[in-house]
Amino acid sequence: MKRLLKILQLTNSDRQFLLSTFMLLGLVRLGMRLLSFNTLRKLINQHSQPNSSLKPVSLNKIVWAINISTRYTPGGAKCLARALTCQILMTRYGYSPELRIGVVKGEAGNLEAHAWIETQGQVVIGYLPDLSRFTPLPSFAGI
Repeated sequence: MKRLLKILQLTNSDRQFLLSTFMLLGLVRLGMRLLSFNTLRKLINQHSQPNSSLKPVSLNKIVWAINISTRYTPGGAKCLARALTCQILMTRYGYSPELRIGVVKGEAGNLEAHAWIETQGQVVIGYLPDLSRFTPLPSFAGI
């Protein structure tokens, strides 16, 4: 009940932004299940062009909306879905995101991967205290 009250206390524009972020995260997750990564990247590229007619949104607000949306998504959302959603929103609002995917060999010998978004050398979403242990693959700037 407290969560619902918090959402109802948001401004209309914040509620709309949160709802659209929630739906976008769901679509990205669905796309990850149904499509190859390359096909998904192409679709994302077609639908995430900068839009100067949108009211400016801060990076903090984008990250906030993704974090809240993840909490309400059944089963949560993995780092790649969160990073792709962040990349789409950042591109729409005129930022220059860089999708980074890193890999590392885990303690049990298994391959571990993590995705995050950087802009101007700063991690926007997907920060981990031990992020440096991941070897980044070539970047996916501008999908």
